[in-house]
Amino acid sequence: MDNFACLYVIRGEPFPSGTCVNLNEAETVVGRVSHQLTPDVAFTNAFVSRQHFVIRKERDQAVLYDMGSLHGTEINGERVKPHKPYVLNNFDIIKLAKGMTVLHFSYLHADQTLDIEPLSITRRLQTVELALTIHWEKRECVVDGKRIPMSEKEYLLIRVLHENANRLVPIDVIKSSVWPERNMEDAGVPNVSVDELNALIYRLRKKYGKDTFMISAVRGSGYVLESELKSS
Repeated sequence: MDNFACLYVIRGEPFPSGTCVNLNEAETVVGRVSHQLTPDVAFTNAFVSRQHFVIRKERDQAVLYDMGSLHGTEINGERVKPHKPYVLNNFDIIKLAKGMTVLHFSYLHADQTLDIEPLSITRRLQTVELALTIHWEKRECVVDGKRIPMSEKEYLLIRVLHENANRLVPIDVIKSSVWPERNMEDAGVPNVSVDELNALIYRLRKKYGKDTFMISAVRGSGYVLESELKSS
């Protein structure tokens, strides 16, 4: 049977990063495992409600309803209203448990895997949030009071990811935004290799620290910046 849609686990114990949950049933309940019940997709995080949200198939669309969860459900950085329908779209990012559980929704049915580092709940709770500010006009990033200048490509990459924070930015959009001077391929996209893009991401993480910019990669699709950055 063809898959209707999928939820990819970016972060959320006990699932390994990259786990794909097929949404083939009429409804799929997401929540926390307990002695009383086990939802269709069961996380172990105490901040996830036992019945947190449900995704229903309605007229060939996936529609999410928060089931009155205690800590709420965020889609693309916006908290949804309990028991109100939200029609999901490709690349929507769903956050639960104060960002400790993150899911990526997709109608795409290709053999996708997530190329990200698993981040356990314990590590996230122990992580100290960095004082991070970006001064766009000066093209510099301030991390814990230390001013770090951005190169041209770093600036363009951070800018396009920040403008679409908490949403998946397709690879073609990144290429067009970061390398506008390149010759175009047949599809009208700058001629930039995947290795070149990955190298830029690597340099960014190495220069600023991998915990400064929480960038997750959905292999073959794009990148997501999980961000509440201050900018000026």
